[in-house]
Amino acid sequence: MSDTVEDKLKNYRTAPFDARFPNTNQTRNCFQNYLDFHRCNKALSAKDQDVSPCVWYQRVYKSLCPVSWVAKWDEQIETGSFPGKI
Repeated sequence: MSDTVEDKLKNYRTAPFDARFPNTNQTRNCFQNYLDFHRCNKALSAKDQDVSPCVWYQRVYKSLCPVSWVAKWDEQIETGSFPGKI
């Protein structure tokens, strides 16, 4: 089994099982990974560190979330009306 983040990203196919979201409905999982991606980017960018570990969250939310949701959330972030705390 791969141990490093780079190996996991290279072997990534689809979102793995997340015990926080055991049900079939993956809406909350989608939204949480979207938030985690943006929080990760914000935190690492503020410290002038490499943001490549955040790519994991991006790949997960892109495989779970409908494109229309992501587009709407991106637009809301730009306008300052996004409901989540980033």
